[in-house]
Amino acid sequence: MSTLKGKILAGKVLVKPQAAEEKTSSGIIIPDSAKEKPLKGEVVLTGADKKDEPMEVKPGDVVLYGKYAGTELNIDGEDFLLISQSDILYIA
Repeated sequence: MSTLKGKILAGKVLVKPQAAEEKTSSGIIIPDSAKEKPLKGEVVLTGADKKDEPMEVKPGDVVLYGKYAGTELNIDGEDFLLISQSDILYIA
């Protein structure tokens, strides 16, 4: 991944979503139309702390987030998700 230029606003997190599962645990191939939106990803960039909310995640953390959280972005041909820290449910 190339170095991203720019700045993330306070309280926001840029996440690289992990790819959706291609097969079930029993080996059944999942078609593209049936794949669910991934709910897990790696933190790439974080914004500054908010006045009343310290930033608890850091780049490299793997996080779980809500199904409809954030805004999808395409930066330099790569897909990212820009979410609020409050939309993160779990840090793995």
